[in-house]
Amino acid sequence: MAGQKKKLEAELGEALIKLQRELIGRGPQETKIYIVQDMVIARFKGVMTVEEKHLAGHQDGRKLVKEMRQVLREMYSSQFEEIVEKHTGCKVLSSHSDMSTKTGERIEIFVIDRNLEKEMTAD
Repeated sequence: MAGQKKKLEAELGEALIKLQRELIGRGPQETKIYIVQDMVIARFKGVMTVEEKHLAGHQDGRKLVKEMRQVLREMYSSQFEEIVEKHTGCKVLSSHSDMSTKTGERIEIFVIDRNLEKEMTAD
């Protein structure tokens, strides 16, 4: 059953990358999805554009980049949640997101309505 979990994590990663490319014009350089108990955790590396990297070199710029990314995330949160629900068959109860302007990484956490990891690894 571990293969089933890895397959689902890969499918979720591909779907989330596709959505980001549609919304922002580019996707992350690297993506890793983890199904952990009743959470889907998405780690995106290399998400910042060249312009955002330049802005991140200045205190006001870092704040601006984070605010802009947060507004975009809020605008499209239902689309991210729909992808997770479609692929997992679980209801998303809440989702959370943050981005580091230091590392250019973004983390998305989706809390789902059941322990999917346990279901996928049960015999």
